[in-house]
Amino acid sequence: MKHLHRLLYPPGWPIAVKLSVALLCVAIAPMSFTAYYNLQRSLQSLEAGEYRKLELLATSTASRLDQLIADIQRFVVQVSSDRNVVGFLTATPPAKRETLRQDLQQTLLNVFRSNPDFDAVYLMDKSGRCVASTDAKFVGQNYAFREYFRQAIGGRSYVSSILVGETSKRAGLFLSHPVRSPKGEIVGVTVLKIKGENIWAIANTLQLGSSSYAFLIDQHGVIISHRDRSLLYHSLNPLPPHTLNQVLTDRRYGQNQIKSLNIPQLKVMVMATEPGHTSYRSPPTQIPRIVGFAPLEVQPWVLGVSQPKTQFSAPLNRLIWQHGSSVIIVGSITAIIALLLARSISRPIRALTAAAQALEQGDFNPQALAFVSRNHDDMGQLVRVFLQMASEVKAREQNLKQQVVALRIEIDETKRAKDFREITENEHFRQLQKKIQKLRTKAIAKHETETEYFERLQNQVQSLRERSL
Repeated sequence: MKHLHRLLYPPGWPIAVKLSVALLCVAIAPMSFTAYYNLQRSLQSLEAGEYRKLELLATSTASRLDQLIADIQRFVVQVSSDRNVVGFLTATPPAKRETLRQDLQQTLLNVFRSNPDFDAVYLMDKSGRCVASTDAKFVGQNYAFREYFRQAIGGRSYVSSILVGETSKRAGLFLSHPVRSPKGEIVGVTVLKIKGENIWAIANTLQLGSSSYAFLIDQHGVIISHRDRSLLYHSLNPLPPHTLNQVLTDRRYGQNQIKSLNIPQLKVMVMATEPGHTSYRSPPTQIPRIVGFAPLEVQPWVLGVSQPKTQFSAPLNRLIWQHGSSVIIVGSITAIIALLLARSISRPIRALTAAAQALEQGDFNPQALAFVSRNHDDMGQLVRVFLQMASEVKAREQNLKQQVVALRIEIDETKRAKDFREITENEHFRQLQKKIQKLRTKAIAKHETETEYFERLQNQVQSLRERSL
């Protein structure tokens, strides 16, 4: 219990332990704080850099899509102003159109063959009926319900989302532009369909790892490009009722319903106007992921580049391990130095303590401190002062012993004198002296010799002393 109390009571610790703990705290605490601060700054910088990388990749891919769509838009405008196209749609009566069909068909075929990304090129009259196409399936079909026709017949160029064709059942991007007569009257619409696979291919060219991918959403938050085809035409979040009705009425995606993935964290992507980033959990596995996104300029679409958070956190974990290892290594070195320094300080102190105890018991040996006295530091100076003090203490002890012996002799003599005075000053002793004097007188009268007189006198004194005791 006593040892436990001493262990839990820091003031009772040995000086070596105190010094070691103090040195470790002084060295490790600031270093740990600095390492933690630097680690946090590094993690923030690395995290920002990773997000920035995804944003740049998304921006780069979005720019490629913008360039593709802008180039094809210009191409559609040129086709809409082609004399064969304008002549065919303005020709009356219908019989005259048939005489121009061959030249028109050749023009459409030339446009179709000029770019492998094109899926079909066709013309619609003012009623929305397809009157000419590179794909015979389109001819005679009425597409007045399609948004790309309604916008173009109203005099505006239009780029659709990636739709599923009602006739071909193939996904594609539809670009439309009004065809005007020489007098400026809108007489029809030119439509150029780009293969949906080619749009997907551009989005999927990013190689970030097997678990990373790019995806494209339209202005409603519906996925129109994704590596996983099963997620196509799913909304990131539930669509408002009026939007959902409009999409289903337009038969935009060839779906009877638009399912939602319910990812509220990705709501910031819908109709985003500038690059950004966020994190989310991917359904259905709920794996944490991060995404950088960027909007397109010619379309209200947003392209996102997603990767698992574990892939992002791998360099962070390495950074944490590096900082932790450095703290452990430096801490170990500091601990060793602290222990050696504490031992170098406590060892002379322990030697001084032992020497002081030996000096107290009278068994002091100056050679026990010889190894310390040779040091030129403060501890060596302290030991030399202690040795000088011990020598003086020993000399004083010897002097004190001699004084004690002399004092004892003096005390004995004083005691004898005191006892003698007590005896001689006693009334009984004075009476005895008087009797001796009488006896001496008598002895002299009897003519005793001096020797006999003194012998008799001593015998009487001895007899009286024994009686007094």
